[in-house]
Amino acid sequence: MAQQHRAQLTRHSIMVAAAEEIDDVGYEAARLSAILRRCGTTKGAFYFHFSGKLEVAHALVERYREHLAQLSNGWYERGQDPLATMVGLTCDTARRLEEDVLLRAGLSLACNHVGTDTDGWEFLFDDLIRRAADHGLLRPGVDPAATARLCYAVVVGTNLLVAGDPRRLASRLEESWRVLLPGLAVDGSGVSASVG
Repeated sequence: MAQQHRAQLTRHSIMVAAAEEIDDVGYEAARLSAILRRCGTTKGAFYFHFSGKLEVAHALVERYREHLAQLSNGWYERGQDPLATMVGLTCDTARRLEEDVLLRAGLSLACNHVGTDTDGWEFLFDDLIRRAADHGLLRPGVDPAATARLCYAVVVGTNLLVAGDPRRLASRLEESWRVLLPGLAVDGSGVSASVG
């Protein structure tokens, strides 16, 4: 039992070190030697858990995707209107990304299509904006498909703009929603007031 626990700690330590290295220098520039230095483990221990840098990247992406699925399910289960769910989910995720290097690295890898074809957000925006349209929450003439693409671009762009200082992600995203939502949502929807 103690040996299994130690193995889990080593695996986690490797993932944290890889995430920190990827967060600092990017996936392509991240070197195994730097990851090993960060976590203080041997190549043998690394290769016991992972076949190489790509497998660690896949594990980080999988952890990110699992977290996003849990978080989005939690926001859907709240039963709020789709626009409030979209704003809440994105801002909540942003706050978590600010604090969790494993999630930040997983998102970065997913956005660069390492270990996955999608970062998971395009489907969420398509679904939430379509639901908002079905509930009559969008202004007349607003195209749901174009709006979903725009919302996705806003979130991706905001993430890119604060890449050097992820602590600003949530506040910048809240600012983006405060500017964007009044042009999308019908008057009186109240979603704009709930941002922040």
